[in-house]
Amino acid sequence: MTDISMIEAALEEVAAGKFSTVRFDEARVSLVLNVSGLDVRDRGQIEIAVKGKLLELDGVEKVDVAMTAEKIERRLIAVGSGKGGVGKSTLSANLAIALKTLGYKVGMVDADIYGPSQPRLLNCEGRRPEAEGKQLIPVPNEYDIPVLSMGHLAKPGQAIAWRGPMAGKALEQLIDAHWGDTEILIVDMPPGTGDVQLSMMQNHKPVGALIVSTPQDLALMDAVRAVDLFEQAKIPIIGMVENMAGYICPHCGEVSDPFGAGGAEAAAKTMNMPFLGRIPLDIEIRKSSDGGTPSACSDSLQGQAFHDIAKKLATWLDNQ
Repeated sequence: MTDISMIEAALEEVAAGKFSTVRFDEARVSLVLNVSGLDVRDRGQIEIAVKGKLLELDGVEKVDVAMTAEKIERRLIAVGSGKGGVGKSTLSANLAIALKTLGYKVGMVDADIYGPSQPRLLNCEGRRPEAEGKQLIPVPNEYDIPVLSMGHLAKPGQAIAWRGPMAGKALEQLIDAHWGDTEILIVDMPPGTGDVQLSMMQNHKPVGALIVSTPQDLALMDAVRAVDLFEQAKIPIIGMVENMAGYICPHCGEVSDPFGAGGAEAAAKTMNMPFLGRIPLDIEIRKSSDGGTPSACSDSLQGQAFHDIAKKLATWLDNQ
């Protein structure tokens, strides 16, 4: 006759380490499953496996499964800039991949509601997120960086002509999704200092912000405004990154600086914040971004530039 020890032995085969509080009374088995970190599909699969296994036992006619999950402390890192076109989205995608190689469980929120780029950068265009109740389930991709973007919800080429409150509500859905065991959310912020930025900072409070700028004065003027916005919201500035810093001619090897040189580093020093590094102006970064194969996936010099910045970000995270 089936008893508790036989039931627990069966559970070890399909849910080792995840079950507790097993009861067996009048042909009914009840138990608790710890599903921390599992997405909706995995939760469904383990529940089916448990019920199927136990119903094979003599005398078991019904199985009741209660699920519980520990609340994960999820930290948001905002990647911002004062203006568009400085490479913020490219940096965000490559940082996410580089942080993953360092052992972090990373997800990506494409908060640029009006100009989403992450579906292209992470090679997951054309996929729509599923939902569990009122929560969206992030879109998977080959880099194992779960991501949510308006680019997954809008039709290709569709203009997203929303006023601030509507855009803010959309961003809230992206951030409050079912992120499973994700520990770090990289938030690719929209450019500027408007409603969407304010909503995200007030409602979700990133633990830190990383500022991206090109070396030219016009970009740095706007980067200073972005810094001021984060400081007003009392969000720590992790540091500044200088993008499009130096172009190496593929024919003669000479380095030129079409956008200037050292401007972001000088600005960081003036504002008394860390300078995290430079990303070169390089056609391979452009090609890999357009092709959905971020440079951080390779051991190239371009990829190493992103990994060097990710290591500094990891050190900052570990010291919090």
